[in-house]
Amino acid sequence: MAKHEELPIPIYSSLEPVYGDGSQLEEAQLRFETVKSKFLQVFGHPPHVFARSPGRVNLIGEHIDYEGYSVLPMAIRQDTIVAIRKHDAGETEKVLRIVNVNDKYTTCTYSADPYQEIDLKNHKWGHYFICGYKGYYEYAKSKGVNVEEPVGLDIVVDGTVPTGSGLSSSAAFVCSSTIAIMAAFDVNFPKKEIAQVTCDCERHIGTQSGGMDQAISVMAKCGFAELIDFNPIRATDVQLPSGGTFVIAHSLAESQKAVTAATNYNNRVVECRLAAILLGIKLGMKPQEAISTVKTLSEVEGLCVSFANDRGSSDPVLAVKELLNEEPYTADEIEKITEENLPSVLGNNPSSLDVLKAAKHFKLYQRASHVYSEAKRVHAFKDTVSSDLSEEEILKKLGDLMNESHYSCSVLYECSCPELEELVKVCRDNGALGARLTGAGWGGCAVALVKENIVPQFILNLKEQFYQSRIDRGVINNNDLGLYVFASKPSSGAAIFKF
Repeated sequence: MAKHEELPIPIYSSLEPVYGDGSQLEEAQLRFETVKSKFLQVFGHPPHVFARSPGRVNLIGEHIDYEGYSVLPMAIRQDTIVAIRKHDAGETEKVLRIVNVNDKYTTCTYSADPYQEIDLKNHKWGHYFICGYKGYYEYAKSKGVNVEEPVGLDIVVDGTVPTGSGLSSSAAFVCSSTIAIMAAFDVNFPKKEIAQVTCDCERHIGTQSGGMDQAISVMAKCGFAELIDFNPIRATDVQLPSGGTFVIAHSLAESQKAVTAATNYNNRVVECRLAAILLGIKLGMKPQEAISTVKTLSEVEGLCVSFANDRGSSDPVLAVKELLNEEPYTADEIEKITEENLPSVLGNNPSSLDVLKAAKHFKLYQRASHVYSEAKRVHAFKDTVSSDLSEEEILKKLGDLMNESHYSCSVLYECSCPELEELVKVCRDNGALGARLTGAGWGGCAVALVKENIVPQFILNLKEQFYQSRIDRGVINNNDLGLYVFASKPSSGAAIFKF
């Protein structure tokens, strides 16, 4: 039997296989009806096909996917729906018209040229659809699919993943767009290929993403978290203990990953790359060899472990502690070691050059220490879930690992913010076994592991101790609280609907 990730995206004629029954199904039926009527109202005809992709919460393994390490997310019920109609070849207007159910987002119109450049200086929500559009054409062509002359597309989008929340609203949008485009052209590829394509095509928007968000959105299975491995992409089911629930809570600080990339997200990608190159050089590689072959910290882990073995340990962090300065490096100090200027060390990559313009110094020791220790925590988490410990002990150990992860993200990786620190503390003070920031950080959400039987009281306490003062100040509306704090069990992945 084909493995889960080798199967194509499932195609359904009803909503039940994805949304189950009860209130969740009723809510989904209402949303699909709203999308369809918006489509009719704007375009004068119904869509041909729908696609949906969920957001995700990463349980553990933050900022390590782009370093080649496994991560452990689960899909959440919030998702993005894309309805699409492909124009006939004879229809003259070759444009892509993208409308959102939420009037806050103005209609975006683009040419149907799949090779158009995305104007990154002029950030528009519709750019995420164009990422998927470009990605589909590039990939279909590489697979020998007969891509005909571009035609116009009509698109309506509806998303319930809060934006800037660290729950992957952008990946949910890029994945559902790519899958909707494929479905409109009557093409379907294996999930693992779509996961890779959507990861590659989100880079058109200027973030050097690692692939976790797209992989879980495409490959999730209802009831399971997934251990996601990369190179090649694989997903392994992880059955979480039934006595625990994950509560996701928004700090209300928006994380704008694409906008702040040069100082935040992409800055860390560059620091990790430089840390890996310096470790390679200090462990015996010639500078030129390290620059041309080392891209990620996982590629020099073997050298770090050998170094540690000679000192009676197996921990790569030992090499980081002994070989990298704890003080931040200046560009000059790094260039002395690499014997080359930083722009060419980084291959003159435009997003890396933006980082160099913005950065004053580089914290290589801290970033590498986080990556190596976080990678170990992911496997400790998975091993704990499948261990012979009692459920009580399993939940406690998982909580401890989440707390350690948050400390590392906050202190070593510096991707937290005051609101997240406050929220994580409130979660722990109210009985969370573990709580940590999730997603890229710098805002967005925290995830807390909570015993099933205290979830309603826990959410009530968060409302009183974290959200109430913000409701009073008008930051959010009391009626919208359910969008910002909710419990979630693992949900299913991407799907295509033809009604």
